[in-house]
Amino acid sequence: MKITGLNATNVLLPNTNDMTAWACIACDQFTSEPDYWNELERQVSGKKTTLDLVLPEIYLEDNVDERIEKVNSNIKEYLKNGTFNELPKGFVLVVRSTPYVKKRIGLVGAIDLETYDYKPGNKALIRATEGTIEERIPPRLKIRKNADVEFPHVMVLFDDEKREILEQLYENRHTLKKLYDFDLNMNGGHVEGYLVEDYQSVLDGFSNLLDEQRLISKYGFADKFAFAVGDGNHSLATAKTMWNLLKSGLTEEEKASHPARFALCEMVNVYDDGIYFEPIFRFIKGVDKQKFMLGLSKVDGGDISVITGDEKLFFNGKNSLPDGIREVDSYIKDYIAKFGGSVDYIHGEENLTTLVKNTENSVGIFFKKLDKQDLFKYVSKNGAFPRKTFSMGEAIEKRYYLEGRRITK
Repeated sequence: MKITGLNATNVLLPNTNDMTAWACIACDQFTSEPDYWNELERQVSGKKTTLDLVLPEIYLEDNVDERIEKVNSNIKEYLKNGTFNELPKGFVLVVRSTPYVKKRIGLVGAIDLETYDYKPGNKALIRATEGTIEERIPPRLKIRKNADVEFPHVMVLFDDEKREILEQLYENRHTLKKLYDFDLNMNGGHVEGYLVEDYQSVLDGFSNLLDEQRLISKYGFADKFAFAVGDGNHSLATAKTMWNLLKSGLTEEEKASHPARFALCEMVNVYDDGIYFEPIFRFIKGVDKQKFMLGLSKVDGGDISVITGDEKLFFNGKNSLPDGIREVDSYIKDYIAKFGGSVDYIHGEENLTTLVKNTENSVGIFFKKLDKQDLFKYVSKNGAFPRKTFSMGEAIEKRYYLEGRRITK
């Protein structure tokens, strides 16, 4: 059997009657919208919730050390008071609906961090799809290095054009034990989960995707590329960094089975009807709009549009989408270094438009959409896209923290 980097594992689920309060959205969403997080806090106050166990990135500049200490304290308390039930070894089949899609099928399992790499130009089984900014790892590392349990918002894509793995599990879901079935808070849609205990047949299916003749026929070359990280790249990079630090003090036998060697993720077929790519836009504030736009007009960002308030301008450059984003991001970085300001990464045209209209001295930059069928071939040939090139759906469709897994012995 071929090694794919995917493993069955023992998942933790909460002992609670209010799963709607338990699950909360990925920490890297709504980073410029405090009203979202304030309302979520109001809704889950006094209840068992993963909001107690993660650090939303909107608070990274707000007493972060104190918040991290509280997160890790909450995890220990939840473990101590019997909040978690551990499932038998296997996978969790996840069926999610959102305000935008009727169904998205995923599989929660553990990936082997020894088979994952985010460095440019790597040929690992599991690869980043966007550039990784290593400066973003340390605050996440502060949480993980003292955490006993991880909760994933990482979504990893695989390329199964025949839809032979997850789709078959979904069709036979009536034979599986249902673990949960509830509405997600904050208009996140609905989610169901099923325990997959026959994990070997699933692993065999993923092994078949790495058949050399199939790869040559599909891509023109036999690149052993099993999974592409779609969401949560920096969180997965943090898990990898933590494992690299930890394993230096372990024996070979300890390295083979240590729980921190693995990271819980949700695997999704890139051909799933519920997966669609949306561009991630740039929101720049605290700038002289006239000066910023004068410099931007000299940059070849490819086909982009820019909003400075009520006005929307269109630019038609020659650069490809990836190269255009690199040029624009480089300009934004240089401008901020010279003249000040800040940049945030926003999902959704309406969200960005509203932010710019409601924020003085701000500019919004819109990019085109990436075709999801080009993802694996591009990354295989060229390496990762620029960071924040695309998002899998809208912000509210991101993975909610729900399942957990112990990462300490």
